[in-house]
Amino acid sequence: MDKIGFRNMLEGRKVPAEKMESALALAERFELFADQKGGFSTETAWAFSRILINEGQNSEENFIILARYGLFIENNAVYIANLEALDGGEAQENLYKRVAERYGEALREEVFFGIGVAPFGLPTPEKPRYLQPVIERLENALGAESCRVLLADSLRDLPDEYYVKDRELYQSSQDVDEYIVRRKQRFIEDLKACQREGRLFFVQEITDEVLEYVQSNPEMGGGVRSGDIVYETKIPFLTKQYLAEPDPALKRYYYCHCPWAREAVKSGERVAPIFCNCSAGFHKKPWESAFGQKIQVDVLEAVLKGDARCRFAIHLPENVK
Repeated sequence: MDKIGFRNMLEGRKVPAEKMESALALAERFELFADQKGGFSTETAWAFSRILINEGQNSEENFIILARYGLFIENNAVYIANLEALDGGEAQENLYKRVAERYGEALREEVFFGIGVAPFGLPTPEKPRYLQPVIERLENALGAESCRVLLADSLRDLPDEYYVKDRELYQSSQDVDEYIVRRKQRFIEDLKACQREGRLFFVQEITDEVLEYVQSNPEMGGGVRSGDIVYETKIPFLTKQYLAEPDPALKRYYYCHCPWAREAVKSGERVAPIFCNCSAGFHKKPWESAFGQKIQVDVLEAVLKGDARCRFAIHLPENVK
């Protein structure tokens, strides 16, 4: 292991000196584990995450270290596997808390009975079995509309400071229409920067074909306004693979962003489509930050419903320009 090189990387990421040795030790331990298992791979990273879970070492900090180590050794499989461990890892625990806060501990214990909260860092293929029974029980207990409202603000931690640029972009625009155009331009610029610098856009490679696909879809990354509604379509999670895949089921798998549902799309397991309102909540956060107020976003199409894409209707507030 290149300890000096990785130390330099971590110092550049402002890792505190008192945490440096434990970070290096974790990366070295993972490298030795990978050597014993036949090399670095997605499966190796998932297997190591199970060890950390069993040892109670499955902290956000540790998975960040491992994701950075994947970047350091230029191994996308390791980087992405650990990034997925982090992505939305808080969602089920937030649901556990929210059900009790809004409907009481008795209902929470009923819907989580025999399942509990998934451990942080659980490998992606194992997440649907923790999620699906809970969502199904919730929908049965509350009814579809109350369940939708429960999920509508997303189960992710979405601090306002993440979206300051959305507010600034809107405030510097003449109106919503200009804001939509500039959102699209910013999105394309971000994708082009990833392609130019050889970086992943979250977990996906940006190719010329990906850029052309996004640029040709006006709803993607910007939106199309019709009256007081903006229609917006998600970029696929893995666009390159999505475009190349002929099988409709696998195309939906490559489209889905949700770490709690994606593997169910591939395996054919059921995850209640109402859960996609969590995604709608994630999707509406930039708009709420831009406008400085709560809004409603509806799920129009979703791969969990068997649709070919995920599409939302953003309802504009009456007082926006």
